[in-house]
Amino acid sequence: MDIEQKLRNDLKDALRSRDNLRLGVLRSALSQVGYAQIGRNQPLSDGDVMGILSKEAQQRQESIEAYKKGNRPDLVAQEDAELKLLQEYLPQALSRDEVVEFASRVVAEVGAQGPKDKGKVMSRVVAELKGRAEGRLINEVVTQLLSGD
Repeated sequence: MDIEQKLRNDLKDALRSRDNLRLGVLRSALSQVGYAQIGRNQPLSDGDVMGILSKEAQQRQESIEAYKKGNRPDLVAQEDAELKLLQEYLPQALSRDEVVEFASRVVAEVGAQGPKDKGKVMSRVVAELKGRAEGRLINEVVTQLLSGD
């Protein structure tokens, strides 16, 4: 079963059980998936759906930080609960060492020689690790590997 179908099935279960928190999170996520499909004019791959879920989780994380600064524990609790629900659908995040190992392998496969080959490496690494590692971390690791540090 693909991820989008799992989300839809879980939405139906949330409707039946009247789980309003899960219902809201799943509706929001499926809405974003729908917008992305309309934008591309084709169905999304599981990797694309994972990317959307990862983006939704990142938005919740940013909201939590903002609400903590604003001293709003009620909203922090709400966003934290939503974040935990989204994380159920996301794979375990990769550690920096795992990203370094994967990126090193891609650098070797592509035959990248230096910073000028960063685009080739980044496109492959980002595509493979979508939803499992932050883009900022991937960029940092690839830049470090290609600069020879």
